[in-house]
Amino acid sequence: MTDLRTRRAAARNRRAVLRTRAAANRLAASCLRRPRSLATHAIAAGVDRATAAGVASALRTVAKRLGIEPALTARTRRTVKGGRASQTHKVYRYTREQVARLVAAYRPRKAEYKAAALALAA
Repeated sequence: MTDLRTRRAAARNRRAVLRTRAAANRLAASCLRRPRSLATHAIAAGVDRATAAGVASALRTVAKRLGIEPALTARTRRTVKGGRASQTHKVYRYTREQVARLVAAYRPRKAEYKAAALALAA
C-alpha cells in the first residue's frame, strides 16, 4: 500500500513540474511571437515579479531616452501583481527585438537588476 502511495505521490510531483515547465515555455514562446509588456518579458526570462516590475520601470526610462516607441498599446484592467486595478489603464507592449535594444543600453547598478538584465539578454 505504501509503495502505491509513493508511486502516486511521485507521479503527482512529476505532473506538477511538467505543468510549471510547460507554462514557462508557453510564456517565453508568446514573447517571441507577439509584443508583450516589459514586465512580462522579464518574468518569461525567469526574473521574479518584484524585480521584474523594477526592471520594467527602468527599461521604460531607457526607452524614453532612446526614443523607442512601444509596438502596441492596449487597455487592460490587469496589473503586474496579479490583482485588478480600479480603472482601466494602458499597457505598452514591446517586441523581443525592442527589448534586446533596451537591455543593450541599460546599465543597472543593483545586483538583482544586473542579473535580470543578463537573463533578458540571453
